[in-house]
Amino acid sequence: MPAVRARTKLVLSKPANVAKTRKGVLAVSKDPQDLSICSIEYPVDDTTRSKFRTTDGKKVTPHQWAVYDFARTIPCGRVTTYKDLCLALGQGSPRSVGSALRNNPFAPLVPCHRIIASNLYIGGFYGEWGTGDNSKVKAKGEGGKNTGRQCRKKVEMLATEGVGFTEGGYLVDECLVWRGWVD
Repeated sequence: MPAVRARTKLVLSKPANVAKTRKGVLAVSKDPQDLSICSIEYPVDDTTRSKFRTTDGKKVTPHQWAVYDFARTIPCGRVTTYKDLCLALGQGSPRSVGSALRNNPFAPLVPCHRIIASNLYIGGFYGEWGTGDNSKVKAKGEGGKNTGRQCRKKVEMLATEGVGFTEGGYLVDECLVWRGWVD
């Protein structure tokens, strides 16, 4: 059985290969990089999963494991939606998928940054929703103003993987939505 390592923190403060371009579209990397390739170990058998606890000491629910397992199948350079993910699983709701991803202890190995809203908006990331003035904090107990910093980090991560978004937070190329379970 593989041991489970502690989560490593991914920090993308100012990626060198992401820059603003004209027409409000963020430039994507010319040399995409798969951010899910890392040294985090992921429990795959029931015994290891039942013993696994997050850094807060919480168990991961069967629904969360299903979301994480599916998210790992999304290819680099592609995205899917919260709704499509729950439809593929045959369980839960887009909100339950978002909640599981907000609590993802295996990021970036489980690439939660590759899941966006059904209207092709960037969606949420680390409890924030949105990139601009209308962004909201979704996590309970979070006071203060949402800066949109986390969602901008999500846009930067996806740009590093070759997926572009407008300055307003919408997917540039609809062809990048992955629905591999129906192909």
